[in-house]
Amino acid sequence: MSAVAPQIPTQDFDAIAAGTSATSAVKGHSRIPWRFLGGRAVFYLFTLWAAITINFFLPRLMKGDAVDAYLARNRNVSPEAAEALRALLGLDTDKSLWQQYLDYWNLLLHGDLGISLLNGMRPVTEVIGQSLIWTVLLVGFATLVAFAIGTIGGAIVGWRRGSRLDALIPITTFLSTIPYFWLGLMAIAIFSVGLGWFPIGKAYGVGVKPEFSAEFIGDVLHHGFLPAATIVIASLGGWMLGMRNMMLTVLDEDYVMVAQAKGMPNRRVLWRYAARNAVLPQIQSFALALGFIVGGTIVMEVVFSYPGVGKLLLDATNAKDYALMQGVFLVITVSVLVANLLADIAYAFLDPRTRQTEA
Repeated sequence: MSAVAPQIPTQDFDAIAAGTSATSAVKGHSRIPWRFLGGRAVFYLFTLWAAITINFFLPRLMKGDAVDAYLARNRNVSPEAAEALRALLGLDTDKSLWQQYLDYWNLLLHGDLGISLLNGMRPVTEVIGQSLIWTVLLVGFATLVAFAIGTIGGAIVGWRRGSRLDALIPITTFLSTIPYFWLGLMAIAIFSVGLGWFPIGKAYGVGVKPEFSAEFIGDVLHHGFLPAATIVIASLGGWMLGMRNMMLTVLDEDYVMVAQAKGMPNRRVLWRYAARNAVLPQIQSFALALGFIVGGTIVMEVVFSYPGVGKLLLDATNAKDYALMQGVFLVITVSVLVANLLADIAYAFLDPRTRQTEA
């Protein structure tokens, strides 16, 4: 009698679902990549410390200080008042640079960014907060719209490569190469001055009282449509071209070919396998874009006289308001670091290759 070899139970394995890229993380419970996330958090904390330190020393290495610039504009300030201003701004020469650095950190930890000489001794946090709202609403919304349209459009153009949709790439790329100030001025000349459809600038009309009402919100949307539209037009080409190029690379992968060979619907192959992997590099770029939203688009805010953080930074630089400059730089730095950290977290959960760094 011959012995019969025991049968080893096997499980069905879907090679496409496992994939060779991010789709392998779709099924099952993936453990949280704590080591990767912890390493990124330590890196960003160190970067934040370095940025804050540079933010402290850079204005002090410049010729003069904020009080000298203020005295140049106001000749009737007494020497005693000037010394009091220096002490208030943390520029007291009686203290060592190290002591000023420690005092700066103490104020930061208590949420105190100093006072703005340009805005009548108002707290810097209050001045930035008022401008930050307008920048986030306008630039943030325009960036989200441009990213969504560009990413979806780029995926479709890449999927249908060789079709008439390819003409969208050179058109949007050409629009992205137009200098923004010229694009904004042309939009104002055509749609504001010529047709009279939109206001020339500002966030809302003169004499309109800011309040949470349908009239005020409608006025804000009316004033913000033209600058938001120009931001979308100027940035759409980059998103669409990047996604289209990544789609062309992903479509040559084996798991996409196998999925098509198995007869899966094209829509599922496009969005479940191809676009899901092609969008990963876009996430990092989108995180950077979200971080720089806080910085605003200085050219746009100047052209349309929009009261955002970008215009605030330009005014602070021209007036040498160092406390306000430091505050704006700090807010921009923190926003970029937080956006990148969130992108790393999203990347870790979307791409299993990131989690393999723990192994």
